[in-house]
Amino acid sequence: MTMPYGSRLAAMMTRRIGRECVYTPSARLALYLALRRWCRPGARVLMSPVNDDVILFVVLAAGLRPVQAPVSQWDGNIDPAAVPESTWRNVDAVLTTNLYGMPDRVAELRRRCDELGIPLIEDAAHAIGTHVDGRPIGTFGTAAAFSLSKHVAAMAGGFLAVDDARTRRELELLRDDLLTPRRLRADLATTLRPLARSAVRSLHLARPVWRTMQRLRLLERDDFRMALHAPRLAGSACHAPSLAAYEPWVRVDLHGFRTRHGALVRGQLELRMALLDGDLARRRAGVALLSGTPWATPALRERAGDGPPPLFRVPLLVHHRDALLERLVNHGVVAGYVYDPPLDDYAGAEFVEPSPDPSAARWFAAHTLPADPLLARRITHALTKERAATAHPLLPTTPVFDTAATPPTPLGQ
Repeated sequence: MTMPYGSRLAAMMTRRIGRECVYTPSARLALYLALRRWCRPGARVLMSPVNDDVILFVVLAAGLRPVQAPVSQWDGNIDPAAVPESTWRNVDAVLTTNLYGMPDRVAELRRRCDELGIPLIEDAAHAIGTHVDGRPIGTFGTAAAFSLSKHVAAMAGGFLAVDDARTRRELELLRDDLLTPRRLRADLATTLRPLARSAVRSLHLARPVWRTMQRLRLLERDDFRMALHAPRLAGSACHAPSLAAYEPWVRVDLHGFRTRHGALVRGQLELRMALLDGDLARRRAGVALLSGTPWATPALRERAGDGPPPLFRVPLLVHHRDALLERLVNHGVVAGYVYDPPLDDYAGAEFVEPSPDPSAARWFAAHTLPADPLLARRITHALTKERAATAHPLLPTTPVFDTAATPPTPLGQ
């Protein structure tokens, strides 16, 4: 009997989180599978506007209407209490973000979804290893999408976690229909790309390599967001749900997002996944260092007091963020994953339903510097040398990670 594609990797993830897992070439394909499986075309999906634009296009490709939620100014995730009751009554699903690994308020979101009888889809791409009340992120929702490309320098691979084997088998068939054929050249590139990135870091070549790519226009984004191409995007809606129609947007930064991986890539990912616990431990150490700096959010300091979470990026709050990002390159630090402006400002009412209160999202998106915890000492030194000024939220609200927990007291406000 032929084993399902990627079954060994899926089994490794199943052992880690205790749910049935489907292996996918990317988290964005895993998320598309979940949205197609649990949402009918035209359904309205509540999501945070502080999110990767690729995720917006995945939602559109699934034939859905993105509804932008009010967010917490402390972490950019959905603030369930700020969502109007009229909005709750008119959404068909909720999509979390777990931005940078900071957990969504999943207990409250799970409760509201259960009351409404709608699915909770967890985007856990940034959150492997993040826990809430002793449970791993990815075990609260109807389904959860994970990314290996965000961890252990894998730069490929994802999972969709679900509750039962029957659903897993259904999703494996849907996945197989969406995969494009394996290409040896693509497999070699996927295998070598992480090695090249590691070499750039170890040889301290981040600055010259990044500047060269900028000058030669080798980057797919001229700014934090990709070009929208609104007329062409509007035309694609006629074909939704369709990955092919939205592929020019969904594939940005990861052209092989639905290319079938061969044994070479899967074998490397198995080796890298075996290193995941060590990666998470190093991230915790970096988060512990960064949470003690003046730029850390009060919520992060409070959470780090119970043991630092293994964040994918640490959201530091700074003034003049864009100028700082440019100067950090001179220190050998290239900071990505900036989600500014929020998706409703970026895409407009033609493509999303705007948030009823966009102020917190705008403030957080404009002042957040995502710091790689694996480079914590270098980043701390660079920000100190640049005399980076700490930004303080303007809204007098209290940071909360989960409504079931006691709200932490803001520090230094």
